[in-house]
Amino acid sequence: MSRLDETRNLPLFQKAELIYQLVESLVASLPEEDAYIQDTKHFMREDAMIISAKIAGAEGGDLYSIRMQKAAIIREHAMHLYVQVGSLRMHKNYKELEYIQLIRKELNDFRLLFIEWVARFDTNNHIWDDWGLFNPPGAIPPSEQDFDSENDFDFNAFFEDDEEYYIVLTK
Repeated sequence: MSRLDETRNLPLFQKAELIYQLVESLVASLPEEDAYIQDTKHFMREDAMIISAKIAGAEGGDLYSIRMQKAAIIREHAMHLYVQVGSLRMHKNYKELEYIQLIRKELNDFRLLFIEWVARFDTNNHIWDDWGLFNPPGAIPPSEQDFDSENDFDFNAFFEDDEEYYIVLTK
């Protein structure tokens, strides 16, 4: 089974795809003449699309810090979608409240699957996040000496074959 097939078989990914389909159905039911609703349609569709894409991105690599970064983006867009869908309740031109309840229920189910998914991330497979946001709990930062020795990058040696490029970059 390919990595893409494994991703598509994840309950989290399947739930994200279901949510996207529900959002597409909801968007199709919305009136066309209202500017607020048109903007809301755009935001909902965008949020629903990004969720699946970021799950696939997180599954494509196995570094904890990258997976956590993708997870944070997924969480943000799922929360936006929850609010955008709920905002339709307040709009006088939208009457089909069943869609709102259904999508919010599916988003809550997604949240529970998401928590399980994140808990399975391998905390031993990470690179240090210098911003400190996506390091595994209890991870010990590398010392400055370790950092310097691992990243001995000689800028001049990198561009020694391309003197013109080096001149442009240093001006």
